[in-house]
Amino acid sequence: MPGPSAFRAGSHPGAARVGHAGDSTRGGPISVEPRVNEQIRAREVRLVGPEGEQVGIVPLERALQLAADVDLDLVEVAPMARPPVCKLMDFGKFKYESALKAREARRNQQQTVIKEMKLRPKIDPHDYETKKGHVVRFLKAGDKVKVTIMFRGREQSRPELGYRLLRRLESEISELGYVEAAPKQDGRNMIMVLAPHRATKAAATAARGGALPRGERESGAAAAAPPAEAAGPAGTAGE
Repeated sequence: MPGPSAFRAGSHPGAARVGHAGDSTRGGPISVEPRVNEQIRAREVRLVGPEGEQVGIVPLERALQLAADVDLDLVEVAPMARPPVCKLMDFGKFKYESALKAREARRNQQQTVIKEMKLRPKIDPHDYETKKGHVVRFLKAGDKVKVTIMFRGREQSRPELGYRLLRRLESEISELGYVEAAPKQDGRNMIMVLAPHRATKAAATAARGGALPRGERESGAAAAAPPAEAAGPAGTAGE
């Protein structure tokens, strides 16, 4: 039976340039990638087949020969086990598919964005409609919105004006979003945070060509209405 030297790590793209932590003793780079083929040091390994089947504990020389017989790589997947666990696989293909999955995960990652909209308690009706339109656009894009009512001068003695305005806005955008943070005083200002419903966010993600995590996709349609405690007393809009 040919020894380990008969099966070269370079038989697959990606296997020839694999490094590992032990390389540092030879002046090579430190890497978290697994040892492959002749880089494996153990005398015997617990071998797993390409479909996950348990082959058992075999000498390293035998494991390398089996890998060569099926034109696959021997990859050390659990180096700390005794003996280490090795699996037969196409390491070049494995690295390529792993890179694709990582890139897709980054592309689909939802980054929390909070937009801000500022209003005055005695805002002109036309200005209110314009700013409400911006809030609607932000929610449809899947973003949260921090709505700030700015009080000036004597307006500070009439916080109920800001409260009523926020509740009015809440009521008018209720099909797209809900109140994530109820109105509260913050110095001279009053602040409320709106968030899109899951269904709204899912639609925004789909429009961008992305995908939500499976749990959010499955619950998106059912979650069109906000939780009762989060929605706040929308009926106060007409106060």
